[in-house]
Amino acid sequence: MELALQICSKISAYEHFCVYIVIPMWPESVPSSAAVQEILFWQKRERLEQYVIKGTDNESVRSMTNVGGQTNEIPTIDLLLFCIDHHGLAQKYRRFMIYVHAKGMTVDDEYVLMRSANINQRSLDGSRDTEIAMGAYQPTYTWSGKKTHPRSQVYGYRMSLWAEHLGVLEDCFCQPETLECMRKVNSIAKTNWQIYAAKEHKARSRMLSRPRW
Repeated sequence: MELALQICSKISAYEHFCVYIVIPMWPESVPSSAAVQEILFWQKRERLEQYVIKGTDNESVRSMTNVGGQTNEIPTIDLLLFCIDHHGLAQKYRRFMIYVHAKGMTVDDEYVLMRSANINQRSLDGSRDTEIAMGAYQPTYTWSGKKTHPRSQVYGYRMSLWAEHLGVLEDCFCQPETLECMRKVNSIAKTNWQIYAAKEHKARSRMLSRPRW
């Protein structure tokens, strides 16, 4: 919900916004168990809520495009969800994912956040599990200080992850907020998903588009 509201605020401000999220293909444990089914239910509700909020706000944005007789650009927004498979085991068993347990985030290639909290009710309720988080950035490598892309170690960390999971480094990856980059990453992930779901598994990389269960 917080990401959806952030996206809506960017729409209202006519700012482009993009989020790349990697989560497990399905939760740990038996898929048919009550606990896993509850997690899947709320994940689906979260995604539907994002679409509802985005759709509602897009209507208000469209109504503002001709304010004062001027046509304003409607911002591009994207919330991209991915999962990861295991090359060798997926090829042997055809259905073996990598269970993503890392809780990390990079923001604008400037700030990195590592934490123990999961994106679930227990971790984020505030009165149940005890969690810890660590954020870091380099004061001399910021957008405001450089007046351009900071090219910090946070940027290097993010690029190394993309190279590992996408199997390639493209020039557009240097600007992940651009439509060109979003389309390229989506194209790679969708192709990998099609290969993953096919009879033979020969994907070049492990990033998959997450299915909409």
